[in-house]
Amino acid sequence: MPYPYRYRTAGFSYSGSIPPGVKWLLISNIAIFLLYFLTARTAAEGIFSLLALVPRAVVTELAVWQLVTYLFVHSPFHFGHILLNMLALWMFGSDLERTWGTKRFLQFYFLCGIGAGLCVILGNYLYGTPDTRTIGASGAIYGIMMAFALLFPDATIIFILFPIRARYFVMILGAMAFLSSLRMSGSGVSDIAHLGGLIFGFAYMKWDSRVRFNLLGSIEHRYHRWKMERAKRKFQVYLRKRGSDDPWVQ
Repeated sequence: MPYPYRYRTAGFSYSGSIPPGVKWLLISNIAIFLLYFLTARTAAEGIFSLLALVPRAVVTELAVWQLVTYLFVHSPFHFGHILLNMLALWMFGSDLERTWGTKRFLQFYFLCGIGAGLCVILGNYLYGTPDTRTIGASGAIYGIMMAFALLFPDATIIFILFPIRARYFVMILGAMAFLSSLRMSGSGVSDIAHLGGLIFGFAYMKWDSRVRFNLLGSIEHRYHRWKMERAKRKFQVYLRKRGSDDPWVQ
């Protein structure tokens, strides 16, 4: 994942503690990576092959668990892959979890990861490479970066040596993923996972905001109606009481 960066936010309070959802995702990914590294080129390595996302296995053998397990597997021969993924998870995911809460953050993480996996399956079949193995949390990470850019668009990302706002940073990543996914080769499938994560992240944010807006609007409308009805009943009770004591009140 080619995104060496750090960021600072404008007007957003950052705490140094790692929230629980991000913490356990970091621990589980690193632990599985170490196990994979220690068992590489041994008989036990075959177990991790069952965790990778293989489109043909998902479609023909119903190995649907791979849409989740592939997110926790990283190549034991490429330290940079898991390093950049976990760095992005910590940097961007921590603020999202603090804003949303652990439950919603984890739902979003796996939604983007599974959505990216579905895009990988479709892309592999279109490329004619349904037996290609895909591993890594990149799809979910790209979804997290999309959500971060939508929530904190003016946060400053230090991309390589240049400061850039989060919204433009994600636009650049999306353009790179889209152009890379157009390559008619198996190597383009991982780029489709990146693009899929961005798309599912964007769709979730827009859909969720509309649902919440409509839901809050409906609740507010019902609340005002309830207040009006209660005030009306109180006024009617008041008139009846006055009517029983005052002959001039009809």
